[in-house]
Amino acid sequence: MRASRLVSILLMLQTRGRVTAQELADVFEVSIRTVYRDMDALSAAGVPLYGEPGHDGGYRLLGGFRTRLNGLTEGEAESLFLTGLPGAAADLGLGAIVTATQLKLMSALPAELRERAGRIAERFHLDTPSWYGEVDRTPHLTAVADAVWVGRVVRMRYFRWAEPHEVTRVVEPLGLVLKAGHWYLVARSDERIRTYRISRILDLHVLEERFERPHRFALADYWQTYLESFDSRRHQDTATVRLSPDALKNLPTLMDRAVVQAVHDTVTAADSDGWTQVTVPIESIDQAVSEFLRLGADVEVLAPASLRDRLTQTLTALTRIYGMARASPEPVGRQNPA
Repeated sequence: MRASRLVSILLMLQTRGRVTAQELADVFEVSIRTVYRDMDALSAAGVPLYGEPGHDGGYRLLGGFRTRLNGLTEGEAESLFLTGLPGAAADLGLGAIVTATQLKLMSALPAELRERAGRIAERFHLDTPSWYGEVDRTPHLTAVADAVWVGRVVRMRYFRWAEPHEVTRVVEPLGLVLKAGHWYLVARSDERIRTYRISRILDLHVLEERFERPHRFALADYWQTYLESFDSRRHQDTATVRLSPDALKNLPTLMDRAVVQAVHDTVTAADSDGWTQVTVPIESIDQAVSEFLRLGADVEVLAPASLRDRLTQTLTALTRIYGMARASPEPVGRQNPA
């Protein structure tokens, strides 16, 4: 571990030019005292280091010294696809490996290309979790990822929404997908390929048994098919509605992509009031009520009648609540002394 850290420190100095002890301690998650010992070890090995004291000081390599220790290890080569997703790499237990990979790649570039790559890293950042959503707790993610990589069968206790809620499954893990900040396992069980949310795995054991991956299985293709199937399964009905111009404009930020696409496909010419009629998919009456309430007075449900009735009942109840609140006298507060 220390030898790997020394090589990474050397590559960082070669790439950045000047690095402080605190920066090194933060990157490698060690104490500053450990950094000092590492720098002494590099000096003893003949690396020409120069330490500059003071607030703007740090460590430098003298005389344009460069090392050729930039060949990628197997683990670093495997982690290349995660170099733009440090959070995902850390989730999988590959944070340190990805850092080392980036340093080796940067040190191998000519100075001009290294500067351009650095500017991109400074100006673009990928943040995968969705807004206002909590990040899943995934204590079993690293074990699942290892089983996926080496092709080992796992036995897991899993929580699902259907009864019975807790089930035990023996599955062949085929791949991991990160979607909107949530990790999913794609696995084969009883000759069927299913999707499991990692945060719902209650307990997991990696077995000694190995398995052969399905012939020509492509994770990206499966996931795209799964998303399309998911939309068709959850949208069990449709609703016919009228939308105001403001509703059409705000729809992409208020509704999911299936609804937005349906509006695009079914929109009619605007009437004299500027409203348009569309047909959109819905999951259930309860779900549709909450969805359409987001649009306020910019939507009118025409069908089905059951949805229109439920919205009418909800709006009547809201009017009664807020109407009573408006009619109630103002509470008399304690008078402040003059």
